[in-house]
Amino acid sequence: MVVILITGGARSGKSKRAESRARGFPGRPVYVATAEALDAEMEERIARHRVRRGTDWIEREVPLDLVPALVASDGGGARLVDCLTLWLSNLLHAERDWEHEVNALAATLLHLKSPVVLVTNEVGLGIVPDNALARSFRDAAGIMNQIIADVADEVEFVVAGLPMKLK
Repeated sequence: MVVILITGGARSGKSKRAESRARGFPGRPVYVATAEALDAEMEERIARHRVRRGTDWIEREVPLDLVPALVASDGGGARLVDCLTLWLSNLLHAERDWEHEVNALAATLLHLKSPVVLVTNEVGLGIVPDNALARSFRDAAGIMNQIIADVADEVEFVVAGLPMKLK
């Protein structure tokens, strides 16, 4: 089992890099999408991602229940989770215990057979947000990223489309 965490800023090339890494493993890759098409702009983003990926992926839409989806898809090709930051946002919006969910994900990743490539955003490099909700989200994302990076075999930081190996 291999766990790869790919992080970076918005439009840094994280997803493209993650797709390439997931395709590097044997078997048909599984794209685990955490985004929901709740408006026209998000529908457009999802459509662009699908066109770029092509049709060789098995797609799963998983806005909340990530751990069961990874367990159910284990034993086949690599799974690409895009992205943890949206998943965290979904958990917060659904008023679920995000810390419990993140720790359950970390524990599960240690026991899976098939590779998992996870995409997440690095949201802590900018200015301190001016409101409590945004600061709370930034802090939760930073904690989540640390927990998942700790169990990952590899961690990459992508800037301007260029990956830098951190772990």
